[in-house]
Amino acid sequence: MPASKPSDPDADTSAHRPLRTFGRIKSRPIKPLQAALFDSLLPSIAVPDPAAGPIDPMALMAGSTSAWLEIGFGGGEHLAAQAARNPDTVILGCEPFLNGVASLLRHVDEGGLKNVRIHADDARAVVQALNPASLDRVMILFPDPWHKARHNKRRLVQDEFVADLVRVLKPGGRLRFVTDWENYADWAREKFDANPALQFTGPADRHAAPDDHVVTRYEEKKLGDIAPIFLDFVRI
Repeated sequence: MPASKPSDPDADTSAHRPLRTFGRIKSRPIKPLQAALFDSLLPSIAVPDPAAGPIDPMALMAGSTSAWLEIGFGGGEHLAAQAARNPDTVILGCEPFLNGVASLLRHVDEGGLKNVRIHADDARAVVQALNPASLDRVMILFPDPWHKARHNKRRLVQDEFVADLVRVLKPGGRLRFVTDWENYADWAREKFDANPALQFTGPADRHAAPDDHVVTRYEEKKLGDIAPIFLDFVRI
């Protein structure tokens, strides 16, 4: 998800909602054909409302053999490519940036992808609603870095969220975190290492992209302060 921030990042401090971990939700106008997919396609592939009750990801696609979650799918290139490579895996994608949702809807439509489910909002609500030990894999790619120290509290990766991820991962389930901000990589590594249910698995060269990684347009823009850092963990 692009590195951005709301114009007043300290404005949403209501006790009734968590701090926002993401920046803008819309930038340029959405193209008409993509906008139409919000009405024609999104309702049929939307993740159930997290407020309505527990979510069993395996029940979202008949015949699925595994369930993955991608948090912050940006333009959707990575998620769509993974879905095409793994047609028996139902992949849930969460992204509050509406232009990104529109882009993924186009990828799903053009690729005829049947195994994608979308939540066009904060991922934390979905994670909290998922059944325990229901995911085989979680991918967090380029979350908003909130690189100023006073805004670190808004980072997605916090102790409580890591605990939520551990709850929904199956034993042996995998977690990948990717960022192009060095301080966030160090922050995330510390948070993940602090949870005894997660074991770091590499890569040894943290800049070495794993074989199954898909490079995205955002990644190619090189907006961070360092080359992408990859951190992989397994739920033990």
